[in-house]
Amino acid sequence: MRTVVIGGAGYIGSVVANLLLNEGHEVLVVDDCSTGHADAVPPSADFVQADIADAADFLAGRDIDAVLHFAAKSLVGESVQHPSLYWRTNVVGTRALLDAITANGIPRLVFSSSAATYGEPESVPITEDAPTRPGNPYGASKLAVDLMISGECGATDLAAVSLRYFNVAGASFGAGERHAVETHLIPNALGAVDGTRPPLTVFGEDWPTQDGTPVRDYVHVADLARAHVLALTAAEPGEHLICNLGNGSGYSVRDVLATVEQVTGRPVPYTVGPRRAGDPAQLVASAERAAERLGWRAERTLTEMVADAWAFHQSRAGVDTVD
Repeated sequence: MRTVVIGGAGYIGSVVANLLLNEGHEVLVVDDCSTGHADAVPPSADFVQADIADAADFLAGRDIDAVLHFAAKSLVGESVQHPSLYWRTNVVGTRALLDAITANGIPRLVFSSSAATYGEPESVPITEDAPTRPGNPYGASKLAVDLMISGECGATDLAAVSLRYFNVAGASFGAGERHAVETHLIPNALGAVDGTRPPLTVFGEDWPTQDGTPVRDYVHVADLARAHVLALTAAEPGEHLICNLGNGSGYSVRDVLATVEQVTGRPVPYTVGPRRAGDPAQLVASAERAAERLGWRAERTLTEMVADAWAFHQSRAGVDTVD
């Protein structure tokens, strides 16, 4: 297919762009590089540096089979402090993209949605039919985009798939997490191990879980990328398919720290702090719909996620700076 990867200079988008090229698809990467990195764009991909709001310009006149949309602001804390930034970038930007997709007759869309659309779950594992009650502007913006896509599919022949990720980790094709502001547990733990980041804070050890620390669902970025390729042909014209992506079981914070110590051979320095307001005890996906509709299941283990992330982290030693 002739594909456009919006946000293809970012962590997940660059891995997906590499996989698409590996499988023989044509790839145009579009990214404003506000948080992505131009050097993460695969050399064999075409690249346009542009804002998603200018979709009418960069899509005009191109013969395109599918758009894969990763461009978004994605920091929960920042979304609480600056909600207008999230509505403007994630929602208004995507509205411009959807208008350009319709105007150019592009038949397929795969959207990078989020488990943040669910908010505090009533039960786990979380299915796609669970109530959507996002607890912050980031999650609300992702849900708003999902609703816009549903409306677009109902009014046109657009075939769309929203993939709601849980926690993504690991590295693939030489691409890994390079966030200036890092909020994810695994890269922060790896940085704490070698002193490139401060010691971790574990937010509570009195949760109603097996070991007292929160449980989260992790999926390897390579597995995630495979789901995007499968999603290209999963939806029918006029259908908006929503699938969760996760391993379906979950790992506690202590599980992750133990795996980091096993992989690196070093202790993870950390302190225990109070619980964070709004944190749920468990967030675990049901990925049964992805298995049924995409033919997808998570395959790689937590050890593989940490080992690949550690190899990438070491490869960037002395190259990246940490804010």
